[in-house]
Amino acid sequence: MTGSVVGLVLAGGRSVRFGGEKAVAELDGRTLLEWAAERLRTVCGSIAINVRRGTEAEAIAQARGLPTLYDDAGDALGPLAGIKVGLIWAEEQGVRALAVSPCDAPLLPDDLYVRLLADAGSDAAAIAETRDGRQPLCAIWPVTSLPAVREALRDGAHPPTWQMLERIGARKVFFEDAEAFANVNTREELAAAQARARRAGR
Repeated sequence: MTGSVVGLVLAGGRSVRFGGEKAVAELDGRTLLEWAAERLRTVCGSIAINVRRGTEAEAIAQARGLPTLYDDAGDALGPLAGIKVGLIWAEEQGVRALAVSPCDAPLLPDDLYVRLLADAGSDAAAIAETRDGRQPLCAIWPVTSLPAVREALRDGAHPPTWQMLERIGARKVFFEDAEAFANVNTREELAAAQARARRAGR
């Protein structure tokens, strides 16, 4: 499995509500960026980080020896722009798929990407879903979707990521624990995630 898929952590957001870079905030002594990368390592041969230039996230990724990918000039701000450069990188690696993770959801299920890849099969996309709805930043993107993603971003457009996944026929994979997908957007939410992680013995 690790030879056919690579991973991408999306860490290029501006973290306005957090009051600093979420990706480098720590939970149990590890940055959120590292939590995301470690989870992807369970199924991915290589992992890259989508970051903005001159950020702490960029510095940490480079210090850990992780490739850093930057949005293309002219693309609208948003996760799909990061996914596009991730797919370009995946294609260069000669693999069939890209596993994508947000940097700010440290309590994602341990079997998340194993299950997504199992449902995606050899050539499909897959997206996590909970009772709260779609989780479009937790997904598998086949490299064959790159032309469609490029077209969707043309002329500064940026359709919702879930919409793009539906367009390419992503299979929905249901996860019971909706709270595991909670994003950390504030310092209070980080503290809540820390408390939950300790209760779960992580």
